[in-house]
Amino acid sequence: MQKTKVAVIMGSSSDKAVMQPAAAVLEKFGVDYEFLVVSAHRSPHWMYEYSQSLPERGVNVVIAGAGGAAHLPGMMAALTTVPVIGVPVKSSNSLDGWDSLLSIAQMPNDVPVATVAVNGAHNAGILAVQMLAISNQELKMKLEQLKKDNYKKVTDQNSNLNTNN
Repeated sequence: MQKTKVAVIMGSSSDKAVMQPAAAVLEKFGVDYEFLVVSAHRSPHWMYEYSQSLPERGVNVVIAGAGGAAHLPGMMAALTTVPVIGVPVKSSNSLDGWDSLLSIAQMPNDVPVATVAVNGAHNAGILAVQMLAISNQELKMKLEQLKKDNYKKVTDQNSNLNTNN
């Protein structure tokens, strides 16, 4: 069985488009991941079993997206010591994503969930890579290159501005 480093999970397959950018970031950085539905409400026993299997399968970070009441990230954080990054999903049953954001961000003491913006799976992917880079020099160098590339984008934008307006 291939060891994964990051689990990208979501409460429903309808969240796939929102969560795909996290997978794209992980692919860009060469990080192994799995991408699947784990529902806190529809399959709580499976969610429990899944959370317990993370360390033995080599999963070091979980990115969990959920809309509406958004229990998945918090429940995963309650069930495992693996760091969890929550992605609030603006879904068809959410209050413009605010309910999901607050559900994920307002965790009780001792059950932290790192939370990104509504539909912010790209940044969740970057944050997962940063967490892994703490003990991975290759990822750290790739992140440093990303910062340099971003700086160049800004300087290129400034050199292309028309200052005669």
